[in-house]
Amino acid sequence: MPKHTPLLRKRSGSKTAVRKKKTHLMLLFAKTFFISSLIFSTAVLGGAHVMRNYIVVPPPIPPVQDFVPEEPDDAPAFIVVEPNDDDLDIDNELAAPSGFADEDRRELFYTFLIMGLDEGINVDTIMVASYDGVTNTANIISIPRDVPVNVSRRHRKINVAYPAGLIHGGSPEAGVSQLKREVRSILGFAPDFYVKIDLDAFERIVDAVGGVYIDVPFHMRYDDPFQDLHIDIPAGPQRLDGEQALNFARFRLANRGFRAATDFDRVRHQQAVVQAVLQQLLTPASVLRIPEFISIFQDNVSTNISAQEMLWFASQLTQVSGIDALSTHTLPISHGSGPPSWYEFVDIPAALELVNNTANPFIRPITVNDVNIVLN
Repeated sequence: MPKHTPLLRKRSGSKTAVRKKKTHLMLLFAKTFFISSLIFSTAVLGGAHVMRNYIVVPPPIPPVQDFVPEEPDDAPAFIVVEPNDDDLDIDNELAAPSGFADEDRRELFYTFLIMGLDEGINVDTIMVASYDGVTNTANIISIPRDVPVNVSRRHRKINVAYPAGLIHGGSPEAGVSQLKREVRSILGFAPDFYVKIDLDAFERIVDAVGGVYIDVPFHMRYDDPFQDLHIDIPAGPQRLDGEQALNFARFRLANRGFRAATDFDRVRHQQAVVQAVLQQLLTPASVLRIPEFISIFQDNVSTNISAQEMLWFASQLTQVSGIDALSTHTLPISHGSGPPSWYEFVDIPAALELVNNTANPFIRPITVNDVNIVLN
């Protein structure tokens, strides 16, 4: 027995050593995990603090008078026709209505011109958005393409403003400035910022946010073999990818036996897509990807919003109290002209009421004396 005692003690000591080693490893793991977590949390919180410090300063309010950018000597290569003089009405500057000054601007209130382009020059969508950084609310006013403006050119519809300015001014910036002027003649102010997006970019942005959920109001079916265009979107709630969302927003003509869409239907569909994209951006998973979305946005759109300003506006998405804080509207129309022009004339009292309740960036109301709207 004595000879075996040391062996038994040695085995007992070995088990104790193993237990001590396991305990030591567990404590080491816990300590390492705790320290790593602390470092990670500190880094995240510190990064968030730095990010907040970086984007905490809101963009400055642009001055009420903004001159047209210097025009280049050469027109873009894709312009292959000379415009008719009757189609031009280019002013020299952008200006607020008489009597408005910088001190009349509302605090943390920004306005945006959103342009959807088809084939690089045709304006398919015109929206004016506003964001109130004090109340954290946003509004979008859609302007029908067939609204006439008080200009001397033969084609007076507002969607002609961009190509007229682009061709005459020799640059996309001149086209944007001309459209801003004509928006100002209708709404009483020229938007501060602009966002110009083409069809391909629209698809990429929708795909980047994982598609959009839309309640399609009716079965959309249209086939045009000449354009290699085939649309078949059943009615009902569903997730649409970029291509489907684009077809939904642009749908107008329909196959025989299916319902076509009016221009006002198209406006509602475009507004639904914009709301759906913003709703996707407000999800927790998407908020974490905002820097990625900003990169995609910068690569696919033309805008005068800087990267730092984009970060600040993106940070405000989380301040918007749900999608209900984004309201969409259509510029009120009193009547249409019918053929051959098919103009849609603005209902001036209703339009002024809408603008003053939603998008007016000034502290005093815009009145009929501040606009230049075509009556008939």
